[in-house]
Amino acid sequence: MKLKHSFKRKLFQAVAFGYSNMHLLNFKDGKIYGGKWKQFCNPGLNCYSCPAASLACPIGALQAVNGSMDFQFSFYVVGFLLAVGVLFGRFVCGWLCPFGLIQELLHKIPAPKFRLWKGFLYIKYVILVIFVLILPVAVTNYMGIGKPAFCQFICPAGTLEGGIPLLFAHSELQQTIGSLFFLKMAILIITVAGCVLIYRFFCRTLCPLGAIYGFMNKISLYRLEVDQHKCVNCGKCAQACKMEVNPVKTPDSAECIRCGDCAWSCSKGAICLGFKTKTTCQDKPE
Repeated sequence: MKLKHSFKRKLFQAVAFGYSNMHLLNFKDGKIYGGKWKQFCNPGLNCYSCPAASLACPIGALQAVNGSMDFQFSFYVVGFLLAVGVLFGRFVCGWLCPFGLIQELLHKIPAPKFRLWKGFLYIKYVILVIFVLILPVAVTNYMGIGKPAFCQFICPAGTLEGGIPLLFAHSELQQTIGSLFFLKMAILIITVAGCVLIYRFFCRTLCPLGAIYGFMNKISLYRLEVDQHKCVNCGKCAQACKMEVNPVKTPDSAECIRCGDCAWSCSKGAICLGFKTKTTCQDKPE
């Protein structure tokens, strides 16, 4: 049943969210967990500065190393992202990303729903190149240390999960509020409103991690395949896809988060997802 599939994915997302944010008691005192697990990256987007966070954000870690005084190349973070991307592609976005779950919950708020203008899909690639890869290396302070530009100037997940909770917990930080904070709050408000109106607005327009994993969809071991012998081109799968992908035409689309909704909409069982390649779909995935 489709309901069973939807519940299964939400449960999976909830478990991933809980594992990524195990230190809930830290919200009380505004502490940031700094234990040994923080040296490992979360496969999804989850702010390092969130008091509850148990793992590091891969985008933040990538910027921190690339923008260091010695301009070191982050072999660990890049290797981690490549390994996760080659294995799963954007399955991470659909099943494991904590901020992805937040976006989906926001979209359930009653409000008019809209389709995304396709031109907005390319913004995340510009953000990845400029704010994640170039600025942390090219723009440095007097000590030669670069700024984590995406985290500092854009990331709404950081504002929501880290910035706001820390401000509430530390009155001294409230004295430092300035134009940068209001800029990030404006981006957060736009993101929240966008997610209410458009499915996974941040994921599709602003997320550099989604851009990285999107590149990997074409080569990832976790595949989405269409059995052309069974497909009758009814269009139900394209209608079911909230990411506005037509899996029959572009099964390896960079926007596909491998959620499985298209497979469950197919009455012919022509769409399958999994680690096998050249698969003949026998039944709907459970």
